[in-house]
Amino acid sequence: MAEIAGALGPLFLLILLGAGLGRLRQPDGEFWAQLERLIYFLLFPAMLVATLATADVGQVPVIRVAIALLGAMGLFAILLWRARRWLGLEAAAFTSAFQGSLRFNTYVGVAGAAALHGAPGATVAAVAVALMVPVVNVLCVASFVAAGTLGRGSLGKSLAALARNPLILACLAGIGLNLGGIGLPGWSEATVELLGRAALPLGLVAVGVALRPAALVRLDRGVWATHLVKLGLMPALVLGLALALGLDPVSRDVVLLFAALPTATSAYILARQLGGDAEMMAALITGQTLLAMVTLPLWLRLVG
Repeated sequence: MAEIAGALGPLFLLILLGAGLGRLRQPDGEFWAQLERLIYFLLFPAMLVATLATADVGQVPVIRVAIALLGAMGLFAILLWRARRWLGLEAAAFTSAFQGSLRFNTYVGVAGAAALHGAPGATVAAVAVALMVPVVNVLCVASFVAAGTLGRGSLGKSLAALARNPLILACLAGIGLNLGGIGLPGWSEATVELLGRAALPLGLVAVGVALRPAALVRLDRGVWATHLVKLGLMPALVLGLALALGLDPVSRDVVLLFAALPTATSAYILARQLGGDAEMMAALITGQTLLAMVTLPLWLRLVG
């Protein structure tokens, strides 16, 4: 437990640092919004390209990792839709619960995998991101369409944004460079790696800045059910699948980590743009991020 706490503790401290800076409004103005854009469009994609283009992806059991992560994600997407009436949520609130149950914080996931298992963990994490990001984005946009909160014009814009998603494009570029045997030639490898190193610490601080403690007053059935799915049922199912599939310890730990992650802070922006319940989304992001500081180490301790 001490090793797990030692690996994840600094990540959570960076998140708390961001929360403190956000509350103090330091720096003020548009600094954090612009920094988030820099991380999302440049630094984090650079990290994914650097990892995927040069990693020995052949050592990662990609199909079994995909079955564990995408199988659980698809199953809970179906179950959530079938439980919509039981949850008693209006269309906008349901889309936020759907996002809160399926989306994951990539910054915490990749940073945690690297802290736990070094380069092998970061490689499995990059593969997990390449598998999960396109699927979760399609599922969440589909939930807005099915719930009826998305107009035709917004649907076209959402699909276009999905095709331009920098994380998806970075994964495709990294995999293409790897499979083509090109890698990152010359100075490009060191340059892209340097950019990528800045992504995780800045991304974790930005996660903290995005937290909204005032939103925690919302504790209805939809919020608690979403917390249960994301931090309890999802990791339990993925762990069972990982053990049944015989994943090696590094891959098992990383898929469990990604299953137990809090939801992504970007879900708040999507909720505002596509007709979701933004207030509920803020409560889910803040609550899950704080709860994950307890639940993540416990899940990882469970597998030793």
